[in-house]
Amino acid sequence: MSGGVDSSVTAALLKEQGYEVIGVTFHLWSEENGSGNLKSCCGISSVEDACRVAHKIGIPHLVVDIVDFFSQTVVANFVNEYALGRTPNPCIRCNEFVKYGLFLKGAEILGADYIATGHYARIVKGDDGLYHLLRAADRRKDQSYVLYVLTQSIMAKVLLPLGSYTKSEVREIARRLGLPVHNKPESQDICFVGQNDYRDFLKRMRPDLVKPGPIVTEDGRVIGTHMGVAFYTIGQRHGLGISNPSGEPLYVMKIDANTNTIVVGRKESVLTKEAIVEAVNWTSGETPKGSIRARVKHRYKSPEGLAWVEPIDETKVRLIWDEPQWAVTPGQSAVFYDAEVGEEVLGGGIIRRTISKVGEQ
Repeated sequence: MSGGVDSSVTAALLKEQGYEVIGVTFHLWSEENGSGNLKSCCGISSVEDACRVAHKIGIPHLVVDIVDFFSQTVVANFVNEYALGRTPNPCIRCNEFVKYGLFLKGAEILGADYIATGHYARIVKGDDGLYHLLRAADRRKDQSYVLYVLTQSIMAKVLLPLGSYTKSEVREIARRLGLPVHNKPESQDICFVGQNDYRDFLKRMRPDLVKPGPIVTEDGRVIGTHMGVAFYTIGQRHGLGISNPSGEPLYVMKIDANTNTIVVGRKESVLTKEAIVEAVNWTSGETPKGSIRARVKHRYKSPEGLAWVEPIDETKVRLIWDEPQWAVTPGQSAVFYDAEVGEEVLGGGIIRRTISKVGEQ
């Protein structure tokens, strides 16, 4: 229970359905760690909100301090990936190691049969005996993208009660039940960064990342100076401090941490047709025997593009899109949905390299 309306309604719905519910809140991050006033699931105020909700619906509530574990598995990776010139998605890593990894182990110690979260997605057991991860009914809130790390053994023990509801319906349920968080605004921030810019967070955690270097064009012409490769991402246009004499906008198309160089180019130069994806999880538990067709989403808010997914080995694939995709970014996750309607998550992994006009990134 994060203290938000989604996890609160999840607990309340399960209680109404007759489950014996125990609320669990992880204390993930402390304000004194340098993130300012945290108003998301990491902060003390959210722990207090979760306590109030648990009391309201009449369930026991546990608060577990895992600040050190979270720092080592999620925050450290977040900082290190940026240091390498990549753009990570910490929510996916948190789901893998904390919200479904550590949480499930703790639940088993308590003797619980299932764990449940407030994610908007659906898990359905098919006639084939396998668990299938599907999009939520509310496509605007669908979070299946960040759940591709779930395995068959985990999905067998996961309940996602909100998968069939819209966000407005969830808020109405919270109002009906008198939950004190029914009108609590949603957080759009990275939880441990809070309302601050992630660049400020990186500077506090690793001052050595402020390491100026050249911004160059595709033909190698130096046109500016960057403050450090950790503070930029593929497709970025604003905040570069450069101007193009031709007046044509320039975008970050390559980040080279080894040479401390950022390459910028025209919009078409940021389009990508191929990528290498590693640390792949196939939700069925089986790697396809050959290439498959899929709709591939390469960022949480990017549209899917039809592509061939070619397994290289059990945990690595090559993606070849039918049409070039905008700002495919190393460090982000590529998630594969079924090609027909794009309803089911087939798998996903972390983008490591892309093929562009200036070579591999």
